[in-house]
Amino acid sequence: MSARTALVTGVVGGIGAAIAARLAADGARVVVSDLPGEALDAVAERLGLPAVGADLGDPAAVKEMVREIALDHGDPSILVNAAGGVRNQVGTPLEDVDPDAWRSIFAANVDASLYLSQALVPAMKAAHWGRIVTISSGAGLRPSLTGIHAYTAAKHALVGLTKQLSLELGPHGITVNSIAPGFVLSNPATQRQWDAYGPEGQAQLVGRIHTRRLGTPEDIAAAAAFLTAQEAGWISGQILSVDGGIT
Repeated sequence: MSARTALVTGVVGGIGAAIAARLAADGARVVVSDLPGEALDAVAERLGLPAVGADLGDPAAVKEMVREIALDHGDPSILVNAAGGVRNQVGTPLEDVDPDAWRSIFAANVDASLYLSQALVPAMKAAHWGRIVTISSGAGLRPSLTGIHAYTAAKHALVGLTKQLSLELGPHGITVNSIAPGFVLSNPATQRQWDAYGPEGQAQLVGRIHTRRLGTPEDIAAAAAFLTAQEAGWISGQILSVDGGIT
């Protein structure tokens, strides 16, 4: 792993930060990214890792970010795209779904993975080695607890994109997999959702989880470390549910 450069996005959220910390601890040269600003700077300082900010929904910005990383740190051969989420949205009735809100969730959760893969894959093909991991969700496999139509649809789309990229890139030594987390308290949005359930709803949710506990960002990071390792070279096109058994 010490010979690999890894790009981990979405690090302002707890899951992305945990993945970056785990890969760095395993010896990878990790570069982190999120939207430019103080939040990214603070996370990068806390992790002790270099950061390059970019709007990952903008293909030109993604290309420039990847060019900068390659110059300063080498071509990334590992991509873990943890960027996405609900974009501060809440569940609404179908009749009230706003087109702009719909598109913003797709940009963060689907478009970003496409643009990042497009920018990074040429160097991976040249090296005949690469690992791409997307972070989907249980909402990519069934209806979402958030009640947000765009989030559910986007995560289903991300699952499909993961499988399609696996088919295309596998012959080049590049594996593409996705992690579908269960309920993880990892950021203010998930904390608000958890609080909204109330004691009874929280007990019901935990009761459906085989391990009888919520997930942690470190649980997801452990799965990302596994899927990006050398030993996972014959695992591709898979959606790994990391949810305590609720699936």
